[in-house]
Amino acid sequence: MTPSLTRRSLLGSMSVVPAALALASFGESGVANAQTPAGGASGAAPAATGNVDMAKLLQAGSLPEKVLGKDDAPVTIVEYASMTCSHCAHFDVATLPTIKEKYIDTGKARLIMREFPFDPRAEAGFMLARCAGDNYFAMVDVLFKQQEQWAPVQDAKAALLQISKLAGFTQESFEACLTDQKLLDDIRAVRTRGSQEFGVDATPTFFINGKKYSGALSVDEMSAVIDGLL
Repeated sequence: MTPSLTRRSLLGSMSVVPAALALASFGESGVANAQTPAGGASGAAPAATGNVDMAKLLQAGSLPEKVLGKDDAPVTIVEYASMTCSHCAHFDVATLPTIKEKYIDTGKARLIMREFPFDPRAEAGFMLARCAGDNYFAMVDVLFKQQEQWAPVQDAKAALLQISKLAGFTQESFEACLTDQKLLDDIRAVRTRGSQEFGVDATPTFFINGKKYSGALSVDEMSAVIDGLL
C-alpha cells in the first residue's frame, strides 16, 4: 500500500486484496504486522524494550484520543494496534477484559488505543470504528472478535458492510465513512507519528507509563507491569 491510495481505491482494494496479504501483510519497512506474544514466566513482568517521554507520547495528534478509564489513573497504557493483526485480536479477546475489570474499571489504569493499520482492510476497520462515534471501542471489539469473518475473505467490503449494519450503519453511512479522505489521512498520520516518533514497527505495541512492550501481553504479564507501577 502506498500513500497515494485514494478513498475510492481503498473501497475497491478490499475486494481484491488476496487473503494471505490481509492476514500477513507487511508494513512499508518490511516488518510483519504482528509479533509473537511477549515472553516471560507466568506472573513475571516482561522486560521493556525501550522508553519514551510520556509528555511527548500524550501530546495531541491528528485525531481525538480514544480512552478507556479515568484521566487521573496512575498508570497509562497506550496501545498501537492493527485491525487485521491476529495478536491484537487475541489481546482484545483474551487479555483486555480482565485488565479492564482489574485495573481500568477500578481507576488504577487507563488505556488509549491508537491506530497503526498495515493494510487497506485494517484502515477500513479503523475508519468504521471512528465513524461509530461513542461506540468506537464496541466496534473495535466486534471487528476483532469477528476478524476471521472479514479480514481474510475474498469480498471484505461485503463482510464489513454486514457487520456494520448490525452496528447501526446504513449502506449510505457505510459508504460515506469509507470515502472520507480526511479521516483516512488522519488515521495514516497516527500511524506515521507512532513509527517516526516512538519507534513502533509491529503490532501490538504497548507503552505503559512510557516503557515499551512489544507483543500481545498476557493477563499475568500486563498485571505484573501495572502492579509494579502502583
